[in-house]
Amino acid sequence: MLCLLTAKKFYLASHFIYFLPTKEFLSMNIAIDIRSLTDKKRTGVGEYTYELLDSLFALDKENNYFLFYNSFKDVRDGLPNWLQANVHFVATKFPNKIFNILLLLKIFNLDKLLQSQVNKKLTSTRVDRLDYWFSPNFNFTNLSKDTKHVLTVHDLSFEFLPSCFSKKMLLWHSLIKTRQQVHKAHFVFTPSQNTKNDLVDVYHLNPNSIKVLYPGISKKFLQFLSQNIDREKLKCKYNLPEKFIFFLGTLEPRKNILSIIDAYRKSNLINKKIHLVIAGTRGWKYDKIISSIDNTRGVNYIGYVDAEDKPALYKLAELFVYPSLYEGFGFPVLEALISQVPVITSNRSSLSEIVDDGVKLVNPHNIIELKNSLLEVIKNKKDNVCFSQKDKFNWDKTAREFLEMLVK
Repeated sequence: MLCLLTAKKFYLASHFIYFLPTKEFLSMNIAIDIRSLTDKKRTGVGEYTYELLDSLFALDKENNYFLFYNSFKDVRDGLPNWLQANVHFVATKFPNKIFNILLLLKIFNLDKLLQSQVNKKLTSTRVDRLDYWFSPNFNFTNLSKDTKHVLTVHDLSFEFLPSCFSKKMLLWHSLIKTRQQVHKAHFVFTPSQNTKNDLVDVYHLNPNSIKVLYPGISKKFLQFLSQNIDREKLKCKYNLPEKFIFFLGTLEPRKNILSIIDAYRKSNLINKKIHLVIAGTRGWKYDKIISSIDNTRGVNYIGYVDAEDKPALYKLAELFVYPSLYEGFGFPVLEALISQVPVITSNRSSLSEIVDDGVKLVNPHNIIELKNSLLEVIKNKKDNVCFSQKDKFNWDKTAREFLEMLVK
């Protein structure tokens, strides 16, 4: 069953949402895969997709955008409320597994499916072509040769660290044929120079077909950052200790959380009443992480953190620790630096592209080095750490560069 939604005017009849056009569009027709936005608790890819599109739609009033998603359940309440006249939502209501199998077997082309549905519902305007299909991440995608595919590749962690992924996730990456997708793409965006280098080295992609677009910091995050902190309210909500080291990220092996806990235990910082607070949703292969949290004195797991509380949690922390084994970018590190909290992070992958000289970089495999860094940063803690690269990470700048690539 297919639904077509508009962000401006719509009415419901039977099981269909019919589009009512507001103007003729003579510029580019750009389809965007927003399947990553159907979950209310957004991951890094979801945040990337939302922030890029939010800035893009504020910038571009001329091109016509069709935002595609598939969900058997009604997820409209969780989708962004973009009301621009040139932004339209197009949905299919297949069970995801069936939908993915149909794409895997190449039963239909996504671009032709979208185009057909738009033309059926529009009375005064036809979409004779789709100029681009933008995928903000790898996904099941089957397009005709008529539409140029633009793809963001965040990282190749599944190639470098397969042991950090479940068999189901590795099968998923195999089925969507990541290597084939990047070679078929008209061009590829990456969030870091490191991911670009990996695509060239591992997939032998032409570097001229890759554009590095550094992400920005969320405007809402900056708004929340400027607000006064209600420490007692936060302490009550998350059961926070008076002093703590902070980690925020998905609970999964690649984040190296077991090493953080081990280094913290060896540091004996609990004897100084400094706790370790771990926040984030449970991802995969997290059983050992939860067990280690439960069996280590001074370690608190607070689960998912609401967006409005993140800046305050960073600011309340003695330091932020993030010794990830591999990152395509590393949003939590950027957020911590913007919040002016001392940071310890990994000297691997893209993380060194984000940080200033004052950030403590460590070998994520060396627990003793991580332990010593915890002790050193706590001992020499500086308030209001300066972050000089803030202007480098700006979503408006990212959106402008994105659009420039499309109109070339």
